[in-house]
Amino acid sequence: MRVFLVILLLGWTLGPAGVAAQAPADSKAAPLSADPALEARVLKIAEELRCLVCQNETIAASQADLAKDLRQQIREQLTQGRTQPEILDFMAQRYGDFVLYRPPLKFSTVLLWAGPFVLLLLAAGVLLMNIRRRDPLAEPSPLTPAELQRAQRLLDDAGGAP
Repeated sequence: MRVFLVILLLGWTLGPAGVAAQAPADSKAAPLSADPALEARVLKIAEELRCLVCQNETIAASQADLAKDLRQQIREQLTQGRTQPEILDFMAQRYGDFVLYRPPLKFSTVLLWAGPFVLLLLAAGVLLMNIRRRDPLAEPSPLTPAELQRAQRLLDDAGGAP
């Protein structure tokens, strides 16, 4: 009952305006360029780059200050006439291959590309070894005389002697 009264009191006190004031602001960043074609190109390139702060998001989706700065840098480079591969190369040189969502296949990234397949093959090998070790036709070990006597007692107590 007390919880209901507290909720009712908070709802009455805050009202719709109080609830709206607590709602988070729109997470989409306002475009900084008046040219929608330029913004589309910026976002296309930004989708290819990982946010170095968030690490799970592209810089197109991230609201981190660094991501905003990188989007602005992409915008400036596009206005200077650079192409998408040139911009991606510039970012990779500056921040390393980690910034690319699809890093190139190099000696330093072989483990990144081959790692999941190697782990899958290892898991399949371990599974096959465990399956082959099992012998479905193997006879269970015979019961010892003490185990036979105990089993007979349990059967006699249950009334199901053979």
